[in-house]
Amino acid sequence: MSPKTGLALALVAALGLGVFWWLSAPQPLTATDIPQHQPDVANGERLYHAAGCISCHQPSPDLANVEKTVPAGGAPFHTPAGTLYPINLTPDPDTGIGKWSDLDFLNAVQRGISPEGRHLIPALPYTSYVHMKPGDVLDILAYLKTLPPVVSPERPAEIMLQPLVRRGVGLWKQVAFDTSPWKPDPSQSESWNRGSYLVNGPGHCAECHTPRNAFMGLDTSQAFAGGPHPEGKGRVPSLVGLIERGRYKDAADLASALQYGEVMGYDKLSSGGMGQVQTNISKLPEDDIKAIGAYLASLKP
Repeated sequence: MSPKTGLALALVAALGLGVFWWLSAPQPLTATDIPQHQPDVANGERLYHAAGCISCHQPSPDLANVEKTVPAGGAPFHTPAGTLYPINLTPDPDTGIGKWSDLDFLNAVQRGISPEGRHLIPALPYTSYVHMKPGDVLDILAYLKTLPPVVSPERPAEIMLQPLVRRGVGLWKQVAFDTSPWKPDPSQSESWNRGSYLVNGPGHCAECHTPRNAFMGLDTSQAFAGGPHPEGKGRVPSLVGLIERGRYKDAADLASALQYGEVMGYDKLSSGGMGQVQTNISKLPEDDIKAIGAYLASLKP
């Protein structure tokens, strides 16, 4: 290879890297995006359960003296891309979110950007949380700050070429990250709309129950039709036509299943992949559970 050819290839590579770096740059929210909001801790606790935060942010097995209900993080979360270790959500100032600002939390939860300005792997379902009301997200933060602080240092993800993968998430966001807020359907009831919000926002049900397209974004043309399990083994069942298929008698029966699970004889809800989901939902107010049931029952084949 001649020196001129080598130089030309180097320039092309540098140009390509520059374009990649520019296109994949994080696009965070700014201070002007923070709403005027009085935190509601009770609402934050309710949405914390709806969002299933504890399911991923369980304390590491090394934290033997920490209750399993405390989101101290560190328990391994296996994905086809590698093993992740969700962070400590308690207000410890050094290893948790004790020093996070409202803007830090909003950017992480609704834009998938860490306080250090790095893209977060979308195993954190910010692709659904982005549809939430920012005030609700801040209420979750207010609730988290009431929890006892736990020292639980962050563990790095076990992903090959992690810096490149994280930067590549920026490109993925350009084609597969819908940041539009959830909007109510005026033709539906207040309860149905509440259920729609909980399912499509904090509940992030579509993340597992909707198949992915070629860009690994949600295939909205097959919303809630089921698909490959996100951990890479097996499939997640469809939520469409639950009444028509005879899985439940009606919306009230579906709500009872979500509230009581296998304790009341509803199979495949309190164990397996749905076990923790059903436990989280059971902690919601009854009206919210009925709203979720009404919305899910309306998903027709």
